[in-house]
Amino acid sequence: MQAKYSIKVQAIRSKKQAPRFYVNFPLPLAAAIGLEAGEEVEWELLERGELRLVRPHESPPRGRQRSSRTT
Repeated sequence: MQAKYSIKVQAIRSKKQAPRFYVNFPLPLAAAIGLEAGEEVEWELLERGELRLVRPHESPPRGRQRSSRTT
């Protein structure tokens, strides 16, 4: 898996509203951490050039269940 992903911040400007910024989350990175559409996340500002993504309600990882059968 790639360690770095370059993205561009998008600005959305609507009439009578303050501009909003959007950041797209790369799909391979989302898959690696089990991020799902609609999930609530928070950003923590660590330093001017560093943010941390926090999942306040992290759900258990989804994956295939292994059978506990012994033969």
